[in-house]
Amino acid sequence: MAEPVRVRRLTDQEGQKLQQIVRRGSASSVRYRRAMMLLASAGGNRVSVIAQLVQADEDTVRDVIHAFNEKGLACLDPQWAGGRPRRLSDDDEDFVIATATTRPVNLGQPFTRWSLRKVVAYLRKVHGRVIRIGREALRCLLARRGVTFQRTKTWKESPDPGREAKLDRIEQVLDHFPDRVFAFDEFGPLGIRPTAGSGWAEQRRPDRLPATCHRTHGVRYFHGCYSVGDDRLWGVNRRKKGAVNTLAALRSIRAARPDGAPIYVILDNLSAHKGADIRRWAKKHKVELCFTPTYASWANPIEAHFGPLRRFTTANSNHPNHIVQTRALHGYLRRRNANARHHDVLVAERKERARIRSEKGIRWGGRPALAA
Repeated sequence: MAEPVRVRRLTDQEGQKLQQIVRRGSASSVRYRRAMMLLASAGGNRVSVIAQLVQADEDTVRDVIHAFNEKGLACLDPQWAGGRPRRLSDDDEDFVIATATTRPVNLGQPFTRWSLRKVVAYLRKVHGRVIRIGREALRCLLARRGVTFQRTKTWKESPDPGREAKLDRIEQVLDHFPDRVFAFDEFGPLGIRPTAGSGWAEQRRPDRLPATCHRTHGVRYFHGCYSVGDDRLWGVNRRKKGAVNTLAALRSIRAARPDGAPIYVILDNLSAHKGADIRRWAKKHKVELCFTPTYASWANPIEAHFGPLRRFTTANSNHPNHIVQTRALHGYLRRRNANARHHDVLVAERKERARIRSEKGIRWGGRPALAA
């Protein structure tokens, strides 16, 4: 039997970049969809689940995964367009790119960054080589080579000494026990304010939201649970993160497998996720907590499913209060699960999940319970 198609193990920088594109969105729909495919595959999601997530063909998902394994993040921006033959030689173009991507101070120039005008002037008087190129031609060359004007950023790598061991364990349980693997994470903060987004509208007549910063409702955090085997997402909004709320989420996950078989929960290293009470409860109820390495939350399968949650429930919203916001979020979850989950989910699971409720009587992913 052939091995399932899956992206290679991501580096910290690749995982953080993909997570940033999915969470914050991108001006390019192609870039956003491809990043979602890769992040979902890195989290252990199957090709069929990813295709359903991004509404694409399974062959397209496989092609993107193979392209990433071959050339990395460059696959996010496919070069489909053509053009007339270049006037500069390949060696000249390489020299221009090397100059533009080198700090000016390293080339003896008295400034800290290049502008197009400064690069053109420098190339015309560099010793031993004269390259005549206009500003617009330089702009097109940089764009064609994937060099853009960006803000300087800091970087960080995972200092976790058990990084490889943790990633190996997550991959092992996803490959061998997909029907008993769950994921948990918090999503937020969710405030009560008009949130811009995007949508279809007549040209130059976009849908408008009131511009107000009057915020008196506080924030909420969505505590989400995801079943890898069933491709089902559920959760509840809480006022804050904490060990009590994490334990309630783990109990909801345990209720999804009432047969008592061992289960595996993938979650990040937040302090509220690994208290002594949580560890004792997990050991007692046959729940293995598989923590992602530090700065590698992209390895959590639920991360890929938070992107659509933000785009379809938070963006373009203007909820009057948190109650309406929670109802809208749960309505999306019900629709999402009805179109994505398997049809052979046992009725016993549903009854057991109904038993696990918050102190306010709100079901995980369901309707607010009516007062008695």
